Amino acid sequence: MRVLVIEDDGPLRRIISRILEEEQYEVDQAENGEEGYFMASTGEYDLITLDIMLPMMDGYAVMRKLRSEGHQSPTLFLTAKDRIEDKVKGLDFGADDYIVKPFATEEFLARVRSLLRRSGKIGIEGKMTYGPILLDTNQHEGFINETALKLTIKEFELLFYLIQNKEQILTRDQIYQRVWGIESETTDAIVELYIHYLRKKLAPFELERLIRTVRGVGYMLKE
Repeated sequence: MRVLVIEDDGPLRRIISRILEEEQYEVDQAENGEEGYFMASTGEYDLITLDIMLPMMDGYAVMRKLRSEGHQSPTLFLTAKDRIEDKVKGLDFGADDYIVKPFATEEFLARVRSLLRRSGKIGIEGKMTYGPILLDTNQHEGFINETALKLTIKEFELLFYLIQNKEQILTRDQIYQRVWGIESETTDAIVELYIHYLRKKLAPFELERLIRTVRGVGYMLKE
């Protein structure tokens, strides 16, 4: 799963990113409000962590602008502002949760997991299913009827994104941005290649047809 960390304090931003990466999240970083807004509005993120006191555009403005434009990624404010009025303001502008610095690592990760569960990004205990397919997001493993699929990291993330948006058409560009990220050095042609890889992993179970090609548009996971 992909997380965007918007934080102007460089050492803290790197610590937050390392904590998330150790939990197998893919992390992008932004060091000011304008950069964070641009990345959040043009990329595909499962979660955003957002400081309030940012240069160029504060966290309130970033949050309000994203929500007004229809961006609904779950967002967690991480800030030193601990007044009740600040918390209320952040939540009213569209944040999903609010945690005050300094914070304990375990509490931070628990809040992250809670937001992902509430948004339907992960299920209870990190399990996600579709038909006979089960994904364990804690272990980054996929199974069909208890048989391991032996997925690579990108294959896992691709299947996760398809299941997360099951029975909805996803464009190739949407998949590319979500799985590889807007700063990837590859092109969106890699999406077709990894769809092929994933179908090969599903073929022994006669499930390769679950991944449907919508000609001229993209792909859809549908029984």
